[in-house]
Amino acid sequence: MLVASFVGCVSIVSAQVTDSIPDTQTEPVELLSEAEVGAKKDSTISFKRIKLDGISAVIGDYVILESDIEKTLIDLKNQGASTEDITRCGLLGKLMEDRLYAHQAVQDSILVSDDEVNATGDRQLQSLVQQIGSMEKVLAYYKKENEADFREELYKINKLRMLSERMQQKIVSEIEITPEEVRQFFSKIPEDERPVFGSEMEIAQIVKEPKPTDVEKQKVIDQLNAIKEDVEDNDASFNVKAILYSEDPGSKSKGGFYSITKDTGFDKTFKDVAFSLKEGEISEPFETPFGFHIIYIEKIRGQELDLRHILIQPKISQEALDNAKSELDSIRKKVMEGKFTFAEAAQNFSDEKETKFDGGLLRNPVTLDSRFELTRMDPQLYNQVRNLKDDEISNPLLEEDPRGGGPKYKIYKITNRYDEHTADFSKDYIKIQELAKTEKQYKAIKKWMDEHIENTYITINEENRDCEFANNWVKE
Repeated sequence: MLVASFVGCVSIVSAQVTDSIPDTQTEPVELLSEAEVGAKKDSTISFKRIKLDGISAVIGDYVILESDIEKTLIDLKNQGASTEDITRCGLLGKLMEDRLYAHQAVQDSILVSDDEVNATGDRQLQSLVQQIGSMEKVLAYYKKENEADFREELYKINKLRMLSERMQQKIVSEIEITPEEVRQFFSKIPEDERPVFGSEMEIAQIVKEPKPTDVEKQKVIDQLNAIKEDVEDNDASFNVKAILYSEDPGSKSKGGFYSITKDTGFDKTFKDVAFSLKEGEISEPFETPFGFHIIYIEKIRGQELDLRHILIQPKISQEALDNAKSELDSIRKKVMEGKFTFAEAAQNFSDEKETKFDGGLLRNPVTLDSRFELTRMDPQLYNQVRNLKDDEISNPLLEEDPRGGGPKYKIYKITNRYDEHTADFSKDYIKIQELAKTEKQYKAIKKWMDEHIENTYITINEENRDCEFANNWVKE
């Protein structure tokens, strides 16, 4: 009873363009009546021109072909999604939903710029080339004759997807939930149907970040300057240099490539440098919390930049590592002796700004609250704390930051535990609030869908009229 699917009534995996790309027809097709077909039988139109039984449905200006359903199913399988519970009718229903959203987005003047759509296609193609090896191999893999045709198809797919997503965002963007609505939502759930929340814990940490020496920093700056000079003076490939030397795990394999806007969640210094450069220009070496960078601007597309960068981190000496570990050992001992609390130690001694002023308390990146459900925790974090007892503090643990930034030592403490339990309104208010809001959004989506199905030109072929759709596509 609790909460149905947010995006639509059919619970299937959405087929989006990621690693594999389905063929999709999104252009309007003129449908001819039997009389028109007869009248034109002997003219320029042949029987092949429009195969009426090849059209599954028409939603406003969009046509869904029978082949679209099959290709979407293949795409889901290629992405590794389980298709065991996915029906043909369910897929058709999802394709119709997407096209109704896109159709109405156009009517409501929701804009998706050509630059934005083309930039998305560029990133997808670059990713595919990285994975498969070359553009020629990509075209052969997807059975496309040339790059221009493939880009055109990508454009249609991405334009429809982006219009659909923005229409959905618009529908739910202003939906809020009041405490009274949360209370009413919870009170309507029978006690024996209330959700069960798994075991959870709250975790705090104290972090020490060993610092490189000025000598090591200068070595990195000199190396980056040498790379910059080689690219500018000898026409060396920045792409290849990034693959060889960059220490950014997120972009190294892609030749340092990122596409960003000023709203992208990157370090402020990184964005400030990037947006100060001209197309084709390479920055001077500069420092962020992750290390030293140089940036090459590949293309400026309005407010979006295609760039490549190289990140190199100065080496941390063993002496610096040993000092950080020793300092944490000392802090741990003093907390255990009661000289100050773990929270006080975090605030006074931790090097991590994001957590130190909250007593070292970690935030769940998914829910943004302080609780971590054991079955959904990051495996690395779980392995670090799973054996800790109440009031116990871990020994210093050396960790490599997956985002870059060099090694760090940490000590952990579990500050609270919550056993598996049936939802409690006061203890689990944040989770219940989210469930109530999701249900309210779902109802808004359902109401919008019903109204726009009624007011939009929709036709479904006879073969598909017997489908048990979640929405009233047949308008009976």
